[in-house]
Amino acid sequence: MAMINCPECGEKISDKALSCPKCGNPMKPIPINVFWRGYEWKTKTQILGLPLIHIAIGRDKQTGKLLTAKGIIAIGQFGIGLITIAQFGVGLLFGLGQFVAGFISISQFALAYYFGLGQFATGITAIGQFAYGVYVRAQLGFGEHVWSSQIQDPEAIEYFSRIMSSLFGAK
Repeated sequence: MAMINCPECGEKISDKALSCPKCGNPMKPIPINVFWRGYEWKTKTQILGLPLIHIAIGRDKQTGKLLTAKGIIAIGQFGIGLITIAQFGVGLLFGLGQFVAGFISISQFALAYYFGLGQFATGITAIGQFAYGVYVRAQLGFGEHVWSSQIQDPEAIEYFSRIMSSLFGAK
């Protein structure tokens, strides 16, 4: 193993290093498997400096870094936007994905302020296998008004019954 100088900062590093440990300068092109190549697309239309729609999936073809979708509507493995569809995301207004935080969130792990729906859910209204909120419908729930397998708070039952009636019509 030979030592070489980083062309960016001059630090002595191994000729086998992919990047300089001091400044992060890439030393060699990162080999990216064809299955890991990414895809990125943005609309030219912008609102508040963000693209209306930004789709980013996989890795950047030049750097190998994971892509993050950032837009009014963000779609990708990682996303940040008003409306986000992502594996990991923040949807300020609405989020859909696996791990998502937002005002309204539907995901496996739904961290929501107002409405959370997921296996693990939080929110003023939280529905999930495990849930925490003000009005909670869950297998195992914690909150002010809980309707679960162990707790049947009448106010929670009335609240969720009203929601079901409004969605599916009164019977």
